[in-house]
Amino acid sequence: MNSARPWPTLVVASALTLVCAVAAGVAGSAAGTELTRGPSTAELHAAAKREVAERWRAWPAGRIFPATLPYSAEQGGQERASRIGISPHTSCDSVDAKAAKALRKAGCRGLLRATYIDALRGVLVTVGVAALRDELGAARAKSAFNDSGKPVPGLRPLAFGNTIAHRFTPAVRQAGSVRQAGPYLVLTTAGEVDGRPGSAVGEPRPAIFSFATEISEHVLTGLSTPRMPDCTAEEWQC
Repeated sequence: MNSARPWPTLVVASALTLVCAVAAGVAGSAAGTELTRGPSTAELHAAAKREVAERWRAWPAGRIFPATLPYSAEQGGQERASRIGISPHTSCDSVDAKAAKALRKAGCRGLLRATYIDALRGVLVTVGVAALRDELGAARAKSAFNDSGKPVPGLRPLAFGNTIAHRFTPAVRQAGSVRQAGPYLVLTTAGEVDGRPGSAVGEPRPAIFSFATEISEHVLTGLSTPRMPDCTAEEWQC
């Protein structure tokens, strides 16, 4: 007669089965909670950051470069610069060669350009939006551009045939600027409508080009200001 007592083994097996069942239940509950919970604050901020980084590609060109942009007039009050045209090209080479190299090294994803004219119709400004892979890349690329108000090295003007901007060539440039926020650089280059070369101008008149920086800041603010996701809206997937 076998005198072995099998019940302790059965008890252990039963206990292990119960533990596994409880663990499976906890895991299933956690997975269900993970699938049904709303996004966390950190996830919402991450989504907002990703949305900002894609605006240069996702937004309509007319939203990035509005038909008019406000600026402060020299004599007081407010004027508006009018858009002449937007380039369909997004090449990161629309800047001087040295700056183009820096943009590519920093991870340039695209460069958008539009040309505006001031309210008095005497000054042309090309505004450029360079989209970098991240904020650090944008900060590094910024150092390749002249930040003293001079146009070189900087953005190349965008001319449009059969318009008042048809003579806006690189030689016409007299002023430039660069601003950075998030993964974006916003650049400007400015010159006079009559097409006179910058080298032919006598005493510099920086005041007549100062509005260029102001309108570029409007563009930069629009592109770089985060917006918290709205999970009830069709444009967001939470």
